[in-house]
Amino acid sequence: MSRRYCLITPCRDEAAYLQTTIDTVAAQSVPPARWVIVDDGSTDDTPSILARATAKHPYIQVIRRQDRGQRAVGPGVIEAFYDGLNAIEVNDFDYICKFDGDLEMPPRYFERVMEHFESDPWMGTLSGKLYLRYGDKTVEERCGDENSVGPAKFYRVQCFKDIGGFVRQVSWDGIDGHMCRLKGWVARSMHDPEMQIIHLRRMGSSQKSFWTGRTRWGRGKYFMGSAPYYVAAVSVYRMFERPFIVSGIGIFWGYIKAWLQRLPRFDNREYLRFFRRYELESLLLGKRRTMNKYHDRVRREFAPPVERARASRQAPAAVAV
Repeated sequence: MSRRYCLITPCRDEAAYLQTTIDTVAAQSVPPARWVIVDDGSTDDTPSILARATAKHPYIQVIRRQDRGQRAVGPGVIEAFYDGLNAIEVNDFDYICKFDGDLEMPPRYFERVMEHFESDPWMGTLSGKLYLRYGDKTVEERCGDENSVGPAKFYRVQCFKDIGGFVRQVSWDGIDGHMCRLKGWVARSMHDPEMQIIHLRRMGSSQKSFWTGRTRWGRGKYFMGSAPYYVAAVSVYRMFERPFIVSGIGIFWGYIKAWLQRLPRFDNREYLRFFRRYELESLLLGKRRTMNKYHDRVRREFAPPVERARASRQAPAAVAV
């Protein structure tokens, strides 16, 4: 099977972590066919690191964006990602990955991910789990199994196109997994010793403060259509993470503030009906049982993607009227 994959990395001021990420990709047992790194206006030593990397690794391509004056997360990252995506012909690859510039993983990471794809034709997006280092101790960042993690979203190209790519708004990395299941694909992360991802910067810490990151998380839950009762449950669950209590309060306050301000929400009624039902069943049955139930439905009700693609090619052309 073909294993041509392309990494797209939006980055800004990543000098503290980027060389580690470059080294970890260079050490992979199956290297990328292309790695597009979008420098989103860095003002530190990031450009120098990238210049040395492009001279050493021919698969790296660097795109430089104009400095906007500050680091942008959420939709800003996706705008930079699409600059990278527009620089390639996506159909030249089997897989595409939104890949952050602050990661470290084992040398067989991408090979192992593709092995899982090859064993499951319905797999649309997959990642390993994220871990943080506290001195000599490694601690897992708590996240559900129902989606690939935001810093390393590895996609089958056909699936990425089917879901319409990423929404250019906060919570893009939550909406995409539910869109996968809605469109007949499996989305998940999994524990695998060869797929452990060391996150060199903690998720949710934001470019300003941890509180800013948590309130943005709550605002994202509002945008993606989460029900208040579900956000309350998530907030209680996250209170047991550092910084304790505040972690959950920040999420709930971000949601309530967005609701009071009547901010726009993701406007896709089919998705919202599907998503609200999924959330409710997650509370009643548990997240893992609900995920397995929906993935069983995908495999039962949707033809394997290869057959879907073949049927699409053989279908008669539409006649304009």
